[in-house]
Amino acid sequence: MKHVGIVGLGLIGGSLALNAKKHFANCITYGTDLDSTHLKEAQELGWIDKELTTANFPQLNLLLLAIPVDALQEQLANYLDLLGPQGLLIDFGSTKAALCQQLKNHPKRHQYLATHPIAGTEFSGPQAAFTSLFEHKTQILCETEKTAADLLDHAVSWFKKMKMQLIVMDPEEHDKHIAYVSHLSHISSFMLGKTVLEKETDQSTIFELAGSGFESTVRLAKSSPEMWTPIFKVNKPYILETLKEYINNLKNFQNLIEDDNFDAVFQEMKTINSIRGVLEGITNKNSTYGK
Repeated sequence: MKHVGIVGLGLIGGSLALNAKKHFANCITYGTDLDSTHLKEAQELGWIDKELTTANFPQLNLLLLAIPVDALQEQLANYLDLLGPQGLLIDFGSTKAALCQQLKNHPKRHQYLATHPIAGTEFSGPQAAFTSLFEHKTQILCETEKTAADLLDHAVSWFKKMKMQLIVMDPEEHDKHIAYVSHLSHISSFMLGKTVLEKETDQSTIFELAGSGFESTVRLAKSSPEMWTPIFKVNKPYILETLKEYINNLKNFQNLIEDDNFDAVFQEMKTINSIRGVLEGITNKNSTYGK
């Protein structure tokens, strides 16, 4: 029998609970959330069996943390302290370096696995969870050599059952690169939404004129501020570095238009079209774990 605890009962935590139910025979799920209504809703939806309390921790096989990264920093070590010798703690936060550094000398470091699934939607809360969220999505693993081999193997086997593509990365490299491909995307979407809302006082005009391009670009602006503010705070150095480069590119593009240099505008966009190949490569890539 598998005993699985989940802290944070939103999109990620709920989707993990659904997959635990799907892939582990006789699985009992325990859950907790800062919002008590989320626990009640998760139990009504059937993917949490019992409330997670400190009394449950010694029997847990898996403890899954799907909470904001600032809460992870505050609570990670305490949760690891409570685990029994057979348990594995996995965090699913989108920054990794500070967490790995925090636990580097913890006596139960071998019972911890740092991960980041590149999966999500703009929706949040228990109702947002669904089983296929992680299918064919990248799951980044950090410092796998510090996790006990048997516990790591069990986690990897589960991730593969969820059809995730596994990649091992250094925590610092993870935080640097994710600032470009994820965190900057959200900032861009939030700021596009802000710009339009400030200029379009008649919101009906937005809906009448908005095409699929605007809708897809601004979609991330519907993401949870409660989740993203801590991410921007924790990954501040890399986000600022990324923002400076992004703002410089915007200013250069503005200058080209102001100077009527539309040949350069064309060439700039033509060069950037090469991102098609990069995106196709991401779509078609295979797991690098174990290679």
